[in-house]
Amino acid sequence: MLSFSSLHLPPSRPSLLSLPPVPLCLPPSKSLIFTLRIKPMTTTTLSPRLQSSCSPSITKANPKNQTQNPSSYDLKIAIIGFGNYGQFLAKTLISQGHTVLAHSRSDHSLAAKSLGVSFFLDPHDLCERHPDVILLCTSIISTEEVLKSLPLQRLKRNTLFVDVLSVKEFAKNVLLDVLPHDFDIICSHPMFGPQSAKHGWDGLYFVYENVRIGNEENRVDRCKKFLEIFEREGCKMVEMSCQEHDKYAAESQFLTHTVGRVLEMLKLESTPINTKGYESLLDLVENTSGDSFDLYYGLFMYNRNVLEMLERLDLAFDDLRKQLFGRLHEVVRKQLFGNAESRKVVQENYSKGHLNGAAALSSSSKSVRFQGSAQTYKYEAENSRCSDYSSKLKIAIVGFGNFGQFLAKTFVQQGHSVLAYSRANYSDAAQKLGVSYFSNADDLCEEHPEVIVLCTSILSTEKVLKSLPFQRLKRSTLFVDVLSVKEFPRNLFLQHLPSHFDILCTHPMFGPESGKNGWNQLAFVFEKVRIGSEGSRVSRCDKFLDIFAREGCRMVEMSCAEHDWYAAGSQFITHTMGRVLERLGMESTPVNTKGYETLLNLVENTAGDSFDLYYGLFMYNVNAMEQLERLDLAFESLKDQLFGRLHGVLRKQLFGSSDNSQDLSEEPADAKFSQNSAALVSSSLETRNGENN
Repeated sequence: MLSFSSLHLPPSRPSLLSLPPVPLCLPPSKSLIFTLRIKPMTTTTLSPRLQSSCSPSITKANPKNQTQNPSSYDLKIAIIGFGNYGQFLAKTLISQGHTVLAHSRSDHSLAAKSLGVSFFLDPHDLCERHPDVILLCTSIISTEEVLKSLPLQRLKRNTLFVDVLSVKEFAKNVLLDVLPHDFDIICSHPMFGPQSAKHGWDGLYFVYENVRIGNEENRVDRCKKFLEIFEREGCKMVEMSCQEHDKYAAESQFLTHTVGRVLEMLKLESTPINTKGYESLLDLVENTSGDSFDLYYGLFMYNRNVLEMLERLDLAFDDLRKQLFGRLHEVVRKQLFGNAESRKVVQENYSKGHLNGAAALSSSSKSVRFQGSAQTYKYEAENSRCSDYSSKLKIAIVGFGNFGQFLAKTFVQQGHSVLAYSRANYSDAAQKLGVSYFSNADDLCEEHPEVIVLCTSILSTEKVLKSLPFQRLKRSTLFVDVLSVKEFPRNLFLQHLPSHFDILCTHPMFGPESGKNGWNQLAFVFEKVRIGSEGSRVSRCDKFLDIFAREGCRMVEMSCAEHDWYAAGSQFITHTMGRVLERLGMESTPVNTKGYETLLNLVENTAGDSFDLYYGLFMYNVNAMEQLERLDLAFESLKDQLFGRLHGVLRKQLFGSSDNSQDLSEEPADAKFSQNSAALVSSSLETRNGENN
């Protein structure tokens, strides 16, 4: 019997919705003031396209080899902020023949020289070169300060200013507020960076709004020439209002970075049994981990839509935990009160006349049959030489739902004889696949299959296994399971199967969705728990494994205990994130990033699995609870970082210069969190484990 003496439901966390309205006077723009009061989460989600007067216009340019109208001149572009992103853009600008200047508060002269860029430490020197375009590649947080520091009087009066920030309403307001009306303005957002675009920009989104462009032909032409830089690289050009961009970005970009940062705190590592879903999470962490916390905080601070998204994510995770622990509570209750409740039900049924003689007789006969099956195996096994040595097996699939049918299709294609039995009637599906279907387990077992493959749910495995008439099978039959947890079925088989049966515990690390295009390079994990020494039995086991090897699977021989350790950190985390995101009702947007596409694919891959499967991963893997705690702590730590820095902004507004001396001597709160968040997750778990020991 499972013991849950130390288990208790986590206390409800206070909702972000309960925060009092706090006026947030952001320094960068006096006009951008909002409060931390948001509407409660609703089930409605953003439609794929917002109905607005400025609906997005998407054009897809051909890659570099397209025919372009010859330019009368190349652009002289000055990049302000020559860090990683500025250098990333400069490479392409130079490769297209444009003249590139650069200025940054840090000295990047060596990097500029290697790229063929003229670097200026003094912004006056740069502005006196009269660039056609000023390209702002600063951080969100420093944008206004940098913009105000530029000697605008030294530029030509109609210079084009372009920003590439990840938030757009904020950037638009700052540019309109600070720049003289003579200057042209484009607000843009390349929806990619050095990591996601390391293989080129083709097919990636470039979002922009022509905020203010003069009517003169040369100014219109200059704007067009700048946008053509990205068209020539194959970007999908999306003309969209800044307001509309921020609504989409709150769901796609901020959500992607939040999930990436939470997973980064878990210190996820590649395992020998990675699933496609887990690989996508590792890629997501890699794509977001290179970005600074300042970028992430800027997405949070300067997009008025993200607080609601953070609250929805918080509620979704809470809802999933409640569903898991609610089911767990039912199990504990049945353990504590099971017998008493059973007697009560029987008495109620008897008084209503539902317990008739036929039902009692049927129940009695089943008991006799199971007793007979247990008594059948009191003799010693014989060294049978009757097994078929051909390459084809007779395989019986017990549990012929989606996964059973998915495996049967390949078994039949390879020429094996396939039988099937299930509690539900799948005779039509079996007939289409060329499978012999049996509605009675006795009839199936009397066909003497060489292999029994259990394709039941985790929760029903023990019940189904005990219901099989073992006495009707050959004494050396091979039993195989394909469950997503391994120690649990291994123990079940060893406990309930007679010692004469062979046991092979397996886990195909894929399913109908992830394996729809074939099984090549997908992991197949197995442990030969008990295989007889006779040549026929060893050969039969090898023939079964060869089914998966022939399809190109990565064959991983691993103990059940080792499998469950890896699976808790990969498969359970993958399914947890997929189910949390599914609750948000995520939809594709006109400006999906690669990271957001990853999350959409994750939801698609996990949404088709039943909650019973997910609950089984939680209930029957001893490592899953620890992973759930780590995920919870990581999310809480990330929120602490965000609201810790937000508190710092409010404190400066309240106390101003009186707090400056303290601020200068202290390390920023978010930096401390950034350095210690992983240690916090680890140490908190050690503390909890110590208290339980």
